[in-house]
Amino acid sequence: MEHKVIDAKDVVIRFAGDSGDGMQLTGSLFADTSAIYGNELSTFPDYPAEIRAPHDTVAGVSGFQIHIGSCDVKTPGDFCDLLVAMNPAALKANAKWCKPTAMILVDEDSFDEGAIKKAGFKTDNPFTELKVEDRTLIVAPISTLTKESLKDSGMEQKAILKCKNMFTLGMACFIFSRPLDFIYKYLEKKFSKKHPEVIAPNKKVLFDGFNYAANIQAIPNTYVIEPAELKKGIYRNITGNQATAWGLLAASEKSHLPLFCGSYPITPATAILEELAIYKSLGAKTLQAEDEIAGICTAIGASYAGNLAVTTTSGPGLSLKSEALGLAVMAELPLVVVDVQRGGPSTGLPTKTEQADLDQALYGRNGECPLAIVAAHSPSDCFDAAFNAAKIALEHMTPVILMSEGFLGNGSEPWRIPSMSDYPEIRPPFATGALGAHDRFKPFERDPETLVRKWAVPGMKGFEHRVGGLEKNHAGVLSTDPENHATMVAEREEKIARIAACIPDLKVDGPSSGEVLVVGWGGTYGHLLSACHALREAGRDVSLAHFDYIKPVPKNTGDVLSSFKKVIVCELNSGHFAKYLRGLFPGVEIKQFNKIQGQPFLVQELVSAIEKEF
Repeated sequence: MEHKVIDAKDVVIRFAGDSGDGMQLTGSLFADTSAIYGNELSTFPDYPAEIRAPHDTVAGVSGFQIHIGSCDVKTPGDFCDLLVAMNPAALKANAKWCKPTAMILVDEDSFDEGAIKKAGFKTDNPFTELKVEDRTLIVAPISTLTKESLKDSGMEQKAILKCKNMFTLGMACFIFSRPLDFIYKYLEKKFSKKHPEVIAPNKKVLFDGFNYAANIQAIPNTYVIEPAELKKGIYRNITGNQATAWGLLAASEKSHLPLFCGSYPITPATAILEELAIYKSLGAKTLQAEDEIAGICTAIGASYAGNLAVTTTSGPGLSLKSEALGLAVMAELPLVVVDVQRGGPSTGLPTKTEQADLDQALYGRNGECPLAIVAAHSPSDCFDAAFNAAKIALEHMTPVILMSEGFLGNGSEPWRIPSMSDYPEIRPPFATGALGAHDRFKPFERDPETLVRKWAVPGMKGFEHRVGGLEKNHAGVLSTDPENHATMVAEREEKIARIAACIPDLKVDGPSSGEVLVVGWGGTYGHLLSACHALREAGRDVSLAHFDYIKPVPKNTGDVLSSFKKVIVCELNSGHFAKYLRGLFPGVEIKQFNKIQGQPFLVQELVSAIEKEF
């Protein structure tokens, strides 16, 4: 077989195996290596929804997809060029994502009769049954080769078999011309203190996998993906949850306030709390509370005491926090609530992505209870979204819900580390000066332009006041007067509306007017942008407007929507944002395209849906 070296613009690799096969680590190392090499990339970790699902079953398959390129990469890719399937269940769950030209690499040792049957195959030939026998099949005895590689290592057989993912990673690095140096350094850094004895064996099996792939005849093609032309700067590969934590730390620096995060662990938001806990040296305080309600209540207390206060959660936790969130709205205290959305309702699909918490964020509290809502649109954008959410909360004395998603929180992409001089100062409206001998501080007296109240923290002499869940008048005195209640409700709503003066106008990618405007929000950005670019290349008159600010919407939104003949809102729910926009702009006809499968959009399915509007 003649070997070809293909100069590729971009490729997609999908690693899949049982929960214990180390596919998340394998994918992360491949992604980090590609980032250091200089490629653009986007990743999609796909965790099993069941905890400890039975071994060798489809329910227990864990996947990690990486899209790398020398061009602009906005999505993890629809279909893969290489599928690594460590067992029959992984092949069954992921064969549908293979391109017609794809390579499929499997561990021959795991394809025994029992595993094939347990995966749900009806015949003893999974490749024929799945109709992938026409792909390039690389059937390698990976487990056997791993044991042979480490037979003199002194490790136990069970520990040796845990290294088979590194053998596979070595093969993938050969196929896509990835250097091994970064992985060597990672192994040295990770294990040098506690387990230095595993460094050499892992290096050896990684190299042996690379060498094995270089010497077998079953691999017809290898690929070269040149570094992308990136803007000059220092880059690192970052997940959305890491970026969210760092954005909050940046807001703490720019506001000159200590950061407090009170949270309860919940998939897929836990990593934000874990990341913040690392940075005590930057003044961050973290508290793992006993439940979701305690988490937000500690954050509200920290806000009252003058901190940048944060609580992190997912959909089920957001519902538990709703009563305390109402307290923060009534008391008009700054608070950032990060909702890393997942499939629901109830426990739902805890490891899968969705955008179905928007209605809850908009309306899920008792009474007239307005607050601001911001959405992140990519893993790296989580940094800016978190910074902006904190800025709005602190400067406008309101809770802000930051909408993220499992796709963003767990996914990663290269991030250009910014200079903090590029970010604005955050100026909370603290009460200052001194009051006269007979004057009293009025905690709900408002700035006439923004309707924002002053923030007086405990310990400020002369500024003693009461806040709480009961309605009050401007002087902070409890009031059940009907007219006062109507006034305060209107002012709290108007205060949120006036935030629109402080946020950027809605931008349009493509012509500013025309036939079709595609609208999205949150983590659908990359897929929608790619779909619109593909349609414009095919000659279609289509533009994209993607919302980072949900409540309030940018002040030019009505003008943008009315400049197109057709508006189609695409989101991973049953139509929450479409319904919200119809209420705000009843004169605009809004169509929608929705997906509720716990998976991101595919670019091709978006192209097909939008094409129908022409």
